[in-house]
Amino acid sequence: MKSKLYDVKGTEKGSVELPKEFSAKVREDIVAKVIESTKKIHPYSPSPVAGKQHAAKGKIVHRRHVWRSGYGKGQSRVPRKIFSQKGTRFNMEAAEVPFARGGMRAHPPKVEHFMKELKINKKEMKIAFISALSATANEKYVLNKYSSVEKTDRKVPFVVSISEKMKAKELLNGMKNILGNLYNVAIKKKSVRAGRGTMRGRKYKSNAGMLLVTGNNENVKIKMFEVKPVRELSVGDLARGGLGRLTVYTENAIKDLENKFKEKKK
Repeated sequence: MKSKLYDVKGTEKGSVELPKEFSAKVREDIVAKVIESTKKIHPYSPSPVAGKQHAAKGKIVHRRHVWRSGYGKGQSRVPRKIFSQKGTRFNMEAAEVPFARGGMRAHPPKVEHFMKELKINKKEMKIAFISALSATANEKYVLNKYSSVEKTDRKVPFVVSISEKMKAKELLNGMKNILGNLYNVAIKKKSVRAGRGTMRGRKYKSNAGMLLVTGNNENVKIKMFEVKPVRELSVGDLARGGLGRLTVYTENAIKDLENKFKEKKK
């Protein structure tokens, strides 16, 4: 499989031979499984000492001639805290147990429940990564993901040759020429969410934007879209928001990806 090679200005420079993984079969089921395993619920639970911050000292003893005895008083055997004391007479009230006022919860959510990690087999992880990579080079998946964009004459994936001395403005202008009408969904956009979400810790919402995959030795700094080197690339990056994320690869990134797949085969 071949792809066009563009320079920084957006003019066609030649073609690049892509690794065969870019044309592999897309296994949507395995990608969905891997993404589901990476989701984490924020752990929550009441305080470990909730309902226990008092002077209740165990259950009431129901024997005669014992200090603090509840014998003959018609009291149940529950932990009680003392309000007042006069000699051997106590004014007590139930505490700590779930049905008492100010007591602990019966079966509260426990932090350990949220700390479980779902494990994925190595072969499944490899298939998921190749599938997510292949979807970025599949026009069908890209156009399905960005339904607001009309059919474009540009063919995915996009491969660009860049230099480290290049400025951010120069790169943005080049992307406009390379991506065409896909440039509208490439830039990260942040907006205020409508509705009650603004009161619940999710005031802003933003799109994933474009992903620029660079070589391991390349250093590109730009805030308008996400930049990831090959060594840090994951299934979550390639399939954020669904399969077919708009992705641009540098020429060195293609070489590093090819070397990465060769090392795994050995």
